[in-house]
Amino acid sequence: MSKATNVVWHEHEIGKAERAEQKKQKPCVLWFTGLSGSGKSTVAGALDQALYAKGHHVYLLDGDNVRHGLNKDLGFSDDDRVENIRRIGEVAKLFADSGLIVTTAFISPFRADRDLVRELMTDGEFIEVHVDADLAICESRDPKGLYKKARAGEIPFFTGIDSPYEAPEKPELVINTGTHSVEECVEQLLAYLQSKGFVAG
Repeated sequence: MSKATNVVWHEHEIGKAERAEQKKQKPCVLWFTGLSGSGKSTVAGALDQALYAKGHHVYLLDGDNVRHGLNKDLGFSDDDRVENIRRIGEVAKLFADSGLIVTTAFISPFRADRDLVRELMTDGEFIEVHVDADLAICESRDPKGLYKKARAGEIPFFTGIDSPYEAPEKPELVINTGTHSVEECVEQLLAYLQSKGFVAG
């Protein structure tokens, strides 16, 4: 519930449609969700580069990076995870409103939180991408050494170990980084964006 009172929405002369037209693209939010080590940031970053190289206006929101600033006051309890995703959802909505194609890389383990972000967006604008990789594969990669610390009891509430991950039930896309290369995943994503008219073919 909002604590603010006497707040009225101000309509501006230039809206999302005008900003999108200027950029010659259809704004959207690609929400990459998956276990730590599944490849979310890697694939989101590669897609961000590919779109940029094609002349599109893009922005990447990464989980760790956001926790250095906007969300540095949040920990990893269930309540803090919910607030983390709520804030990111609002930021992603603003970026989409500016006409950008937004890529995000967050574990975002709870379906209800991802659904909340979906509800913030215009219909069809939220693209849930399940970066699907088995826990064993993610743990074998362990790029930041987090699984090792979690197994040793040094990191509480670690998703996949002692905190649950609720996989998407009906995501727009599933990419498997255990069986496909980063390049193949990016091609799959680009093909989807083109087929839905977000970018030109």
